[in-house]
Amino acid sequence: MIEAYFIHLLILIGIYIILAISLQLAMGFTGLINLGHIAFLGIGAYTSALLALAGWPFWIAFLLAGLIAAFFGFLLSIPTHKLKGDYLALATMGFSFVVYAILLNWTELTRGPLGIPGIPKPSLLGFSFSSNLSFLILTAVITLISYLIIKRLVTSPFGKVLESIRDDELASKTIGKNTFKSKAIALVVSAFFVGIAGSLYAHYITFIDPSSFTIIQLIPVLLIVIVGGLASLEGTIIATVVLVSIPEMLRFVGFPSSVIGPARQILYALILLLILIFKPKGFYGKVKL
Repeated sequence: MIEAYFIHLLILIGIYIILAISLQLAMGFTGLINLGHIAFLGIGAYTSALLALAGWPFWIAFLLAGLIAAFFGFLLSIPTHKLKGDYLALATMGFSFVVYAILLNWTELTRGPLGIPGIPKPSLLGFSFSSNLSFLILTAVITLISYLIIKRLVTSPFGKVLESIRDDELASKTIGKNTFKSKAIALVVSAFFVGIAGSLYAHYITFIDPSSFTIIQLIPVLLIVIVGGLASLEGTIIATVVLVSIPEMLRFVGFPSSVIGPARQILYALILLLILIFKPKGFYGKVKL
């Protein structure tokens, strides 16, 4: 029983690592305060779930989940490329609300508040990842590949361009850098990895509904990025392990299930406030929020 629970926890940690390092690419390295991150998760989850239920192979549904999320990331980058700071945050938050409203009200496609049940477990080359242990292995491999790709990206010359845009976009333009193109690429790549995280989430939980993709669900991911430190992938991974594990301890305190959810959100908000006040760069961050 305990072993099964820890496997479940490790799967969630893997999915949250992909979510957090992809947000780190946009927010920590490029300076884009993207509160639409959770919308890309919903787009990826619904895309993969609907395609799988329509009979498409998992790996095609998985890749299309990332590609369609990336496409919406590109669409979002067009009207927001001149926005910064709070204005960008508000615009991307509005995008989250729009996506949530579509998922909730387009009942012919998404079944609205009823959600989509019976999402099949992944299968690849005739092997079904039906057990949690096999799904953990799949999640670990995808998480590692995602980390290595993003790590390679941020340590490349292109990554240095993103950091220069974050620190001083005007100076980057002055030396001839196409800041719109660079920011769009960062947002597209970030959205792609969120989309594949959404695919993993949908096929693991096997049920999704719009309530899983509200702005409230973004708080843990934002907290991980801020606590780990902006522009620090390693710090993000450490923060993910710690912050996903700590709230789970509430399950062993004896609180009723109706209290655990709100208590977790209160705990996240409290940690976020304390970090912003006493440790603005997070524990391993290179820049302030």
